[in-house]
Amino acid sequence: MTDAEPGRAGDARSGGDISQVIVSASADGIVAVDERGIIRLCNPAAADLFARSTRELIGTQFGFPIVAGESAEIDLMLPGGGRRVVEMRVTATILEGERLYVAALRDITRHTHAERELEAALDRQNIVVAIAAHELHNPLATISVLVDVLRDRVAALAEEQRADIVDRIAGRVARLQSLVRKLLIASTIDIGGVSGAAERVPVLEFMLEQLGELDGGSQDVHLSCSPDLVALVDRQEFSAMLGNYLENAFAYGRPPVEVSAVERAGWVEVRVRDHGAGVPEAFVPWLFERFSREPGVERETEGTGLGLWIVRSLARANGGDAWYEPDADGCFCLRLRRGDARSA
Repeated sequence: MTDAEPGRAGDARSGGDISQVIVSASADGIVAVDERGIIRLCNPAAADLFARSTRELIGTQFGFPIVAGESAEIDLMLPGGGRRVVEMRVTATILEGERLYVAALRDITRHTHAERELEAALDRQNIVVAIAAHELHNPLATISVLVDVLRDRVAALAEEQRADIVDRIAGRVARLQSLVRKLLIASTIDIGGVSGAAERVPVLEFMLEQLGELDGGSQDVHLSCSPDLVALVDRQEFSAMLGNYLENAFAYGRPPVEVSAVERAGWVEVRVRDHGAGVPEAFVPWLFERFSREPGVERETEGTGLGLWIVRSLARANGGDAWYEPDADGCFCLRLRRGDARSA
């Protein structure tokens, strides 16, 4: 078969106008390049891909290796600094005795981005499974041993000993419930299921409700909040935000824990401070990252590294934000939209 014979990828098409090749192509963009790598012709779709006019492109170097019969992915760097991922398939033709390479270009940026997001999501899922397996193992093993002790009719346990074992089981169960809640919230955030369904929430009343769920730990929390302060926030997500801040303070800090809420510049600002050593300066930039835990406390304190990430994710979904201020003791802050107290 000679170069003039049609019929397969990489073949030459005899004579004919190159525009026929362009019109018949199914790809988004078409660029015809000579053997020196100079663009001789391109269609408007190709110009759109390059974010340049056809007049600007024609006569310039194509800049990518081009071989008839092959396909490849190329990165287009746009004049404005953006980037596109493009699939390129190459054929060849003869135009007035000159060999031209015809590159059919298809924008796959979104597809590539979606693939990378899926890979990242699968990686996160694997990490979540590993963390869950690790964090579930110890509490379940402890509960199993303690239940066996209670069942042992031979062991003569005093009432106080039995009560202590029951309390320890309850503590392990509470730990498991907290872990499951975090994993469920993290999964909801990942699938875009955070509602941010705002309602007017009286902040002081809400905080008192949250303290009522702390059982014996509520006496270690000191509150400061105006009774007229109202936040515009999803109530359940507000509960998760404040709950994770308090859990973090109890796990890594020292009592008393101070929780204050004020109106500041049209926002509701909630601040949670404990009397621990604070967060090392070098670790502050990673505090709110997913699965991030300070290396020095990983062996001392159980945790998933999800709590603060959940706080910030939910805060931003509700139109606010969360951050840490490294002052004397360190302060965890939460900003929410302010509601109208008169219509709460």
